[in-house]
Amino acid sequence: MSALLSGSPLAGRVAVVSGASSGMGAAAAERLAELGATVIVLARRKDKLDGVVKNIEASGGTALALAVDVTDRAAVQSAADQVADRFGKADLVFNNAGVQLVSGIEELKVDEWQRQIDLNITGLMNVIAAFLPHLTASAEQGKPADLINTSSIAATRILEKFSIYSGTKAYISHLTRLLRVELGPKMVRVATIEPGMVDTELPDHVTDPDASRLMADLIHDIDCLQSADIAETIAFMASVPRHVNLTEITILPTAQAI
Repeated sequence: MSALLSGSPLAGRVAVVSGASSGMGAAAAERLAELGATVIVLARRKDKLDGVVKNIEASGGTALALAVDVTDRAAVQSAADQVADRFGKADLVFNNAGVQLVSGIEELKVDEWQRQIDLNITGLMNVIAAFLPHLTASAEQGKPADLINTSSIAATRILEKFSIYSGTKAYISHLTRLLRVELGPKMVRVATIEPGMVDTELPDHVTDPDASRLMADLIHDIDCLQSADIAETIAFMASVPRHVNLTEITILPTAQAI
């Protein structure tokens, strides 16, 4: 997707991106900064975050890297406090950290089950808990306020061996629908983005040979989404007028049939 937005529609916004060390998170952080936002990038890999910040600053943007494991509630809260102290309240949160580990349920890879639950669910909730007061305060001041959670088409597709991963993503999608009931009337926009096959490092986490083959075949056979496609979509969701909430966006490669 070529850049569709121009100018500085996000000028004055303070954006937090989790899972920002690579892939969709890194691309989104860089695009939000290009469009005028001050961007705070969160992830565990500080060296990768520093590279994202370097790219943003080289293009004239403002960014801060905070090495944070989102499964650590206290660390996420500390990050939120640092953001508030340095830049003021965040008004755009791209809640993107996640992991995909695929295996047959009878393999009983309980450590992988727990890792996905810890990161995809608990980590997501820790970010919400830390930054929701920022978003509600921004909305009260009449500013746009966006919480955008990364789900997946796996939330609704029935894919063999994806049961735990799909379960975590179904949680995210339905949680977001429920949060809108509470936060929409407060003028906090809540949304999910549900991508199909994106050419990122996420499939590299998959060790199951059948699932790995499925993903490799998709990448080989079709024109997959790129991280820049997701980044532009996130930027658009945050750039529409304050009274418009694009609540649930499924984005697929045109040729992807499953």
